Amino acid sequence: MRRRDLLKFGAAGVSAPLLAGTAWVPGAQAQGKYPDRPVRLIVPFPPGGAFDTIGRPWAERIKPLLGTVMIENIGGAGGGVGAAQATRSQPDGYTLLLGGATTHITEALLKTKPTFDPVKDLEPISPIAYTAFAIAVHPSVPAKDLKEFVAYTKANPGKVSYGSAGHGSLNHLAGELLKIRAGLADMPHVPYRGAGPGLTDLLAGQIPALVPAMTNIVLEHHRAGKLRILAVTNARRLAAAPEIPTAVEQGYADLVAPNFIGVFAPAGTPRPIIDAVSAANLKLLADKSYQELLISGTFELEPLTSPAEYKSYVESELTRWRPIVTAMGIKID
Repeated sequence: MRRRDLLKFGAAGVSAPLLAGTAWVPGAQAQGKYPDRPVRLIVPFPPGGAFDTIGRPWAERIKPLLGTVMIENIGGAGGGVGAAQATRSQPDGYTLLLGGATTHITEALLKTKPTFDPVKDLEPISPIAYTAFAIAVHPSVPAKDLKEFVAYTKANPGKVSYGSAGHGSLNHLAGELLKIRAGLADMPHVPYRGAGPGLTDLLAGQIPALVPAMTNIVLEHHRAGKLRILAVTNARRLAAAPEIPTAVEQGYADLVAPNFIGVFAPAGTPRPIIDAVSAANLKLLADKSYQELLISGTFELEPLTSPAEYKSYVESELTRWRPIVTAMGIKID
């Protein structure tokens, strides 16, 4: 799926038939009025994280287009608990999941005994946004870019550790991918119980490097000189931080780790309902004020796509990560 310049999104990016009502007319589904009561959106992480930061404004902004959406935070197992509950819900359109790379890759590729099959048990509806990760170091580390960081780490084997949001997290996978591609065999991983504690230790100089998700907080610390972002794991520079180079630009062509976030439904949800939610979301994504809200939060927008296109994209990401995770030998159970 080709990622587009974020600011080129607009009403013209949504096909006229989709918004004109051939795919969706509010309250006029063939199988009856939908929705005729509030829709539950499961956010599979505690309040305050990236998923929650996207989910709450989405629920508020989608109301005039779809109806009332109630957020339910169900954290645990790297998003697996909430996602599993979504798969066990009635496929009637009244339970949706805010899922993404974290829920899908963790469950499909990192567990010996997954609690659900993200491909078979969840139906991709529509993308909302994605986040990139940063490769950040404490200011005391004498490296201004990835090349200097790799050289410094190789010159100090075993002494340059990096932190992540936890064992098996997408942050962890991005860090291990850097190690593989740069030949950093001796760069210890320090797993934290979330990105917050890791960031605290990085700022205090307790660890030399961290792979956090790009957030406003991380960006503010970078611009204040409290940490230094050497690269972002995105295919192109972020709209919110165009001054920061990508790992791709610095010679690591496949060091791309987007944490895509979108709307999913339990498998078996009727197609008219899938189309209804998709059309409402695409119309919301075409709104420039909503685009600006996401971009200001350091999120990147996904291209406007149909449910079938989004399904292909999600499956392609699992396919891309599968051999990488196998090479890493990482399991979380």
